Amino acid sequence: MSCNRAGTVLHGYFDCELDILDASEFERHLEHCSDCVNALEALQFLRSSMNLTQLYEKAPAPFRKKVLASLGSGRSVAASFPSRTVWSWLAAAAAILLTVYLGVQLGTSQRAGDYGTELAAEIVDAHLRSLQPGHLVDVVSTDQHTVKPWFDGKLDFSPPVHDFADQGFPLQGGRIDVVHGRTVAAVVYARRKHFVNVFIWPTNEKDSAPSSGARQGYQWTEWRKGGMEFCAVSDAAPSALEQLRSLLTSN
Repeated sequence: MSCNRAGTVLHGYFDCELDILDASEFERHLEHCSDCVNALEALQFLRSSMNLTQLYEKAPAPFRKKVLASLGSGRSVAASFPSRTVWSWLAAAAAILLTVYLGVQLGTSQRAGDYGTELAAEIVDAHLRSLQPGHLVDVVSTDQHTVKPWFDGKLDFSPPVHDFADQGFPLQGGRIDVVHGRTVAAVVYARRKHFVNVFIWPTNEKDSAPSSGARQGYQWTEWRKGGMEFCAVSDAAPSALEQLRSLLTSN
């Protein structure tokens, strides 16, 4: 990595730790530095992969209570531990459970990865189509109270629409699009000279942490909240998408 900003500055930008001035300066740097762009894409892929694995498991409440009760019972350490034979059986059982668990996690991760790859391809294609002249928005307005009612009767759900002009993401309008074979809402925002498409549709899946990545030079991030699935895509910097995702999640 030849760029001298690909160290602490890049990681601070990726983790949204830079202030507005430093982040803006680094975004201008990204427009001319392929080394930093490639490094950001690698970090996005790594974070997305780690989110999909979901290896952390919280101990069940009854088990936690039993362990805490045992620790506070006042019994001697020797009396509270089972015999060597019992420990051997427990170790074997734990190994079997771990093998089964990792197998399930691997299968889940592979299926999630396939879904994420397919979804990324579709939303990037939809974003590219929207950039053709006359295709970006069907309703042109910076007023959320104009854009949101426009979707009424055109969809079987009501997508959330907000204007974040004060935070640097002015609303541009909306349109109807198709993702994964179903009709979705596309709410369009601007980020300086970039456009951000936020695709929205209802889901029965539980809320999820964001997964992100890059494809064909475009950044994307996908998450679920409150019975809706969101997919945002743009050629803006990854931190910009993360900032917009945070704004949408908190409203």
